[in-house]
Amino acid sequence: MVIGGGQAGLAAAYYLRRAGIDHVVLDAQVSPGGAWPHGWNSLRLFSVARHSSLPGWPMPSFSDGCPTAQHVVDYLTAYEKRYDVPVHRSVRVSSVGRADDGLLVHTDAGTWTARHVISATGTWWRPFRPLVELPGRQLHTVDYRDPLEFAGRKVVVVGGGNSGAQIAADLASHTSLTWMTRRPPRYLPDEIDGKALFDIAGRRAGGVGELGDIVAVPPVREARDSGLLVATPMDTGLLAEAGVVIWSTGFRPALGHLAPLHLRDERGRVAVDGTRAVGEPRLHLLGYGGWTGAASATLIGVGPTAKVTAAKIAASLGR
Repeated sequence: MVIGGGQAGLAAAYYLRRAGIDHVVLDAQVSPGGAWPHGWNSLRLFSVARHSSLPGWPMPSFSDGCPTAQHVVDYLTAYEKRYDVPVHRSVRVSSVGRADDGLLVHTDAGTWTARHVISATGTWWRPFRPLVELPGRQLHTVDYRDPLEFAGRKVVVVGGGNSGAQIAADLASHTSLTWMTRRPPRYLPDEIDGKALFDIAGRRAGGVGELGDIVAVPPVREARDSGLLVATPMDTGLLAEAGVVIWSTGFRPALGHLAPLHLRDERGRVAVDGTRAVGEPRLHLLGYGGWTGAASATLIGVGPTAKVTAAKIAASLGR
């Protein structure tokens, strides 16, 4: 059983299919694409299509630089059809529990039993929102779509990562913008793209965090170089004066369905050996970030860990 039909779930299904392992994918969404249909309108990948592919089939080329989110959705939709992925929609998993002969997966469409479960629900569905009382409207990255909605308004974007920089750049020429960060923005070198990030993450035990927080994609670079993207320190007074505050403050792993297994630590993570849960060897976690595989939260990076996960499951089944 694979829980989640986004990029990680599809990569898992590809290798399970190759191993001849019967499986189904349960996806809570009404259509393919995982989180990609829910991003802001100007969202693009960090790298060109050929460096943004799932296993088996390269992403079709995109004529205008780095692909848009819609191009990714189209690719994931076609990928499902190409490999006849057995996806069940819209099926929402409420909990996973133990049984003598496997794991019980409780959903709004009934209960399933599986010998192994791969949890691939990602982080988009669990945004981190600071609990702050403010007079203005508060949103998170997941709620933002288009700068024209806020034209002429006083907007504060909080967050010094990629989403904060990209949304601030998107809003810079349309609003009275303040971009707040806890520390001065740390841009990676301008020539760094998604392919380079993946290569670096695969070579460095600490990933890319020591090198910087923000990929200088063209819109961010243009706003920065033109002086429209200037970060200021956190200021509660400015937050209170803003008509709109957009919290680009990150995400947590969406693991609420695993609560009955009592595996999560104080950070909300599950201890893993590779992708296999230490406290429940029939459970695997795929695509949540570096702790479940180098660059595993990316299109190009999830394939290697999905391959290893399928191989471990096959070995445990005697395949």
